[in-house]
Amino acid sequence: MTAPRLVLIDGNACVYRAFFALPALTNSKGTPTNAVLGFATMLLKFIREEQPQSLAVAFDGPGPTSRHREFAEYKAQRPPMPDNLSAQIPLVDRLLDCLRVPRLLIPGEEADDILAALALCASTDGYEVRIITSDKDLLQVVDDRVVVRDPLMPRTLGPVEVVAKFGIAPTQIPDLLALMGDSSDNIPGVPGIGEKTARDLLQRFGNLDQILERLGEITKPKLRETLTAYAEQARMSKRLATVRRDLALPCRLADLSCSEPDLNQLLPFLRELEFTRLIRQFEQPTLGMTGNDQ
Repeated sequence: MTAPRLVLIDGNACVYRAFFALPALTNSKGTPTNAVLGFATMLLKFIREEQPQSLAVAFDGPGPTSRHREFAEYKAQRPPMPDNLSAQIPLVDRLLDCLRVPRLLIPGEEADDILAALALCASTDGYEVRIITSDKDLLQVVDDRVVVRDPLMPRTLGPVEVVAKFGIAPTQIPDLLALMGDSSDNIPGVPGIGEKTARDLLQRFGNLDQILERLGEITKPKLRETLTAYAEQARMSKRLATVRRDLALPCRLADLSCSEPDLNQLLPFLRELEFTRLIRQFEQPTLGMTGNDQ
């Protein structure tokens, strides 16, 4: 019997991708719409290609997270959300509600942690899980039942692909980021250690704890001294890079079953935003969610 497929989408990553991928667009009333249109197009493409039985989109919740409380500079380098994008977030929410796609967020929690906890729960329950995200943090949850797909490519990364790409197992991704840092999240890592050195250390010692416990076996004096001096920073970086798998979930798996869109709400919404192609798609019953939106 084929396992049911759950598709989990990193809403923040996809909305940002959509906003910057399309030129500025507005409807006739001047409402910015490019992020909504791009996100809708991406979402329908994922549904068409992945054919999920269950589906959800996760977003970062409001308020500081435990990572911000531990490290005030976490993600501090990121610019504020552009006004023309923030104005479209309520429209993205309305789109998902009209499509009857569950949107998940928890105050003080990141989308990554929601996706990781849901993926673990679902895989344990026999689902095949596909996480759609550009965030390499989530590669740490990849296993025989969980794969990651970049929003712009149909190729998926399972355990074999993670090893081929990074030279380490998925479970070692937090250790890799603890050593080399992650500029996208402003995780500091260890100064002077890049991906190659981090990979070599992990291939030899296995994880960060073993590296720090066996510093005497590192023959390069400068590398040994740097690891000694920045040991606590490396441990903190690993905590920042490790997704939570024990998060109390905001839903049950049964709540994520795919449903038909609410056309009585969706079509007026699409007309309001003047999305002509999508209106035509959903006015044709044979197309709907899985039709060709090109």
